[in-house]
This record gives sequence, C-alpha cells and structure tokens, in this order.
Amino acid sequence: MWILFAFGSALFAGITSVLAKCGLKNTDSHVATAIRTTVVLLFAWLLALLTGGIHTLSAVTGRSLLFLLLSGLATGGSWLCYFRALQLGDVNKVTPVDKTSTVLTMLLAALFLGETLSPLKWVCLFLILLGTWAMIGRRDPDVPASHAGGRWFPYALVSAFLASITSLLGKVGMEGIDSNLGTAIRTVVVLLMAWGIVLATGKGREIRNIDSRSWGFLLLSGLATGISWLCYFRALQEGPASVVVPIDKLSIVVTIAFSSLFLREKLSPRAALGLVALVAGTLLLLVP
Repeated sequence: MWILFAFGSALFAGITSVLAKCGLKNTDSHVATAIRTTVVLLFAWLLALLTGGIHTLSAVTGRSLLFLLLSGLATGGSWLCYFRALQLGDVNKVTPVDKTSTVLTMLLAALFLGETLSPLKWVCLFLILLGTWAMIGRRDPDVPASHAGGRWFPYALVSAFLASITSLLGKVGMEGIDSNLGTAIRTVVVLLMAWGIVLATGKGREIRNIDSRSWGFLLLSGLATGISWLCYFRALQEGPASVVVPIDKLSIVVTIAFSSLFLREKLSPRAALGLVALVAGTLLLLVP
C-alpha cells in the first residue's frame, strides 16, 4: 500500500504546482505559501479528527514529537534558505542544487536508517540526478541574471540538505503513531515559520490585495498540498525513504502534463530527455 500512497503524493503534488502557479500570478510568493500552509493545517487536523487519529494524541511519545517538530523546522528552514538563494543567484543555478535533495535523501537514508544502496540503486541515483539537472538547469528567460557571485551557493546547498533531512526526520517521527496525526503536528511548525517569513519581510499588508481568482487557486493548491502530504507521510511510515522520496518527485510528470494542457507550456527536447531519465531512474527503484 505504501507504493500507492507514494504515487498518490506525487499526483497531488503535481496538481499543487499548477494550481499554485495560477494563484501566484498576482500574489507574493511568501504570502501565498503562508496561505496555502494554513489550508494544509486545517485539512490535516480535520482529517486527523475524522479518522480518529486525534484521539491518539496522548499516546505520542516525546521522541516522536521531537522528530516531528524537527521535521517541521527543517521544512521551514529549507524554504528560508531557498528564497534567500533565489534572491542572490540565478534560478537556473539555484534550482538544480536545491533539487539534489532527492539524491541526498537516498544517501542519508543509507547512512542513518540502514537502507541498502544496491548497484541498481546507484544507477537509479545517477539517472535521477542527471534527469533533474537536464530538466531544470536552464535559466528562466524572464529572470534577470544575478551579479551576486557565488554567495547564493551556501544557501541553496543548505536548502537541499534541510529538504532531505525533513523526510528522514519525518519517517522517524511517524514510527508508532497515526500518520494523519503526525502530519497535522508537523504542519503547525511549518505554519508558524511560513507566517514568520511573511511578517519578517513585511508582506502581511499585501493580503488585502489578493483578487478572488488568486484566492480560489491558492485554496485549491493548499487542499492538494494537504492531500499530498498525508499520502507522503503515510508512505514514509510504511516504506523506505530512499524509494518513497524519488517516487514523490515524479510529481514533475503530473505538473508537465497539466501545464501543457492548461498553461500551454512547451517541453524542450533537452527537458524531455531529462524527464525520461528521471522517470526511468525512479521506476527502477521499484525493482526488487
């Protein structure tokens, strides 16, 4: 079942990206993230209530709570570093470094969780890394080149590292507790950090300027994110992180399909080859 949950996470994460892009057209990205996280929080706690997971709150051990809180902090820290890196560097340089979190997760899972990296998994790791860089390595022509030198690199590297340990911390924190409840707990931390970013950057006043169309897409995006997270951490609870995380990254396939249908975006030959390599590397992870 964990494989189905992992693919469900990828599906809704892919839908999230398209909905979020529509909602971001007239909205600051920090404000949009905070709004979406609010929806995720409400959805996560509602589902924990409906499934009865909230009744096991008293059974959550201090160890599980600690790792769930650390997972939420890692997620928020990753966002802070990522946005800072984007502010200082070019998108085509920052994004590939951040996306190496998939590879880092596989390596860290082998080091700290004892998950085996067979020769086939090393091949998969290479294909995923190659495919990711091929797909997102080109600079967005609408974004001007940065003159900040290499100052962006440490932020991007820390962002990727924190994103990778988020999955590992979440997996440890989910052991022995209801996955819906675990997702709800960690989302509280992410919410606090998301709104902290908004307050720290002085973007709170821009909420009143969000139009109704953007509100609709942001709310739907938050709902899709909530479903994706619930599926993701349920998959992490039962399956190996070194396989669950790459499957979740297949959301890029869903994003491309929906962006082609609804946003009329084209896929370059280089990106298409990268997509093939990424999908092949991910699917090969399912081979026993």
